[in-house]
Amino acid sequence: MDTKELLKKVRKIEIKTRRLSNHVFGGEYHSTFKGRGMTFSEVRQYQFGDDIRAIDWNVTARYNSPYVKVFEEERELTLMLMVDISGSEFFGTGTITKREMITEIAATLAFSALQNNDKVGMVLYSGIVELYIPPKKGRSHVLRIIRELLEFKPINLKTNTSEAFAFLSGVLKKSAIVFVLSDFIDQDYEKTLKIVSKKHDLTGIKIYDRLETYLPKMGLIPMIDSEKTGISWIDTDSKFIRESYSLEHTRSSETFHTLFKKNGAGSISCELRESYVKKLLGFFKNRSK
Repeated sequence: MDTKELLKKVRKIEIKTRRLSNHVFGGEYHSTFKGRGMTFSEVRQYQFGDDIRAIDWNVTARYNSPYVKVFEEERELTLMLMVDISGSEFFGTGTITKREMITEIAATLAFSALQNNDKVGMVLYSGIVELYIPPKKGRSHVLRIIRELLEFKPINLKTNTSEAFAFLSGVLKKSAIVFVLSDFIDQDYEKTLKIVSKKHDLTGIKIYDRLETYLPKMGLIPMIDSEKTGISWIDTDSKFIRESYSLEHTRSSETFHTLFKKNGAGSISCELRESYVKKLLGFFKNRSK
């Protein structure tokens, strides 16, 4: 992809996702993810209905009139995007691939954080941690994140979510909002997920394609595992093979939701033909209740 084409794609993503973050997700993001606490702002004269526990007795005594302390939420937070860019993320049988949808969701979340003056960082991972962008503020920083999401080519095609969680625990010392965007075609990540979820506000977003849920009858066909090399010939007329294929997807999905829920983390599943806007809005609304 040449520079001109890349900039055009970045701009297209920015226009679409920034509009969503400004008009749809901005308020939901703010109400869903609270600040670290309340900080002292100022004192003002007591008004009917004020909590008497907020009275500042020193100022009250000085002016011989009741004054109360005013607090405001300490808003600054850090949003960390953990993005799976392994070989399976390039799959998609509709109009977009999993990686393209992940890019849009990540950009929407990043602009929502930017609107609330929060820092944004990113970890791109496959079987290894491919790239780490430390959290920062600003539009130019968010645009850099989008460029990497669009252009970065992974060295490794496999998936190791556990290693990515372990890396995050090592570099992120303060509590943060963490979104993991992946198809979660992986296993053995519960131990490190548990560690991350204890310290951070963690949510997993599983992106999948409809064709990963069932196998149509098409006779003997060649299939390529996008995270391995070589071709396997599969007899799709076999009922046993079709059922095993569907059961594997069901098992993987159930494992994903169960592990995140068990560890107090949020989870969202979105098929490529579904609206991720509705999915995210539903999640934010439920979280802020």
